[in-house]
Amino acid sequence: MAGHSQFKNIMHRKGRQDAVRSKMFSKLAREITVAAKMGLPDPAMNARLRLAIQNAKSQSMPKDNIERAVKKAQGGEGDNYEEVRYEGYGPAGVAVIVEALTDNRNRTASNVRAAFTKSGGSLGETGSVAFMFDRVGEIAYKPEAGDADAVMEAAIECGAEDINSDDHGHAILCGFEDLGDVSKALEEALGEAESIKVVWKPQTSTPVDEEKAESVLRLIGVLDDDDDVQNVYANFEVDDETMAKLSAA
Repeated sequence: MAGHSQFKNIMHRKGRQDAVRSKMFSKLAREITVAAKMGLPDPAMNARLRLAIQNAKSQSMPKDNIERAVKKAQGGEGDNYEEVRYEGYGPAGVAVIVEALTDNRNRTASNVRAAFTKSGGSLGETGSVAFMFDRVGEIAYKPEAGDADAVMEAAIECGAEDINSDDHGHAILCGFEDLGDVSKALEEALGEAESIKVVWKPQTSTPVDEEKAESVLRLIGVLDDDDDVQNVYANFEVDDETMAKLSAA
């Protein structure tokens, strides 16, 4: 398996759960506030806000936290965040895309550049690696949604393009423009999704050995730990044996 879902599983197993959870809630709240500011504060009338709230609920974010994030936008409170994307190459030439919501572009750019440099990689211009990825919709389900064959059958019937299933759950991919229709159809077939989001899917993967994989994971960990960074995507791939070693380390 390649891509962000692979290293997310490793990072969360390695991280201290309380610290990981707290940082995750902070990033989810920021996304909710930004979504509410960019459109109407009513999730029924704001697709981005609806998805942000759904994803927050799927991560067991308290209702009070969600409501507070929406109220910040309604009251004009909080900082004005802007969306920024950074692209570059990490260890072993792995292509990396970083999405951030920031109130200080200079600070965020400096932190992201430092992370790439310290890992032996380099930060590039916007568009320098994005052409190696496709912008697609991803609908995630927990393992309890069904076995791989049943979920695959439902996904195909609902118009999905691809599905990846493992012990941690099911990641169903569809066209960016089809995300709303496919997710709605899947909810009728499989129930409420764990998360629904737009992601960067690598067109091809860069195979790395255990040593390089550890370096890539360290870079991703540093980036993911930055408060301004919302998502990190990379096109590295490791074999099952290396994956098992990284998970057990």
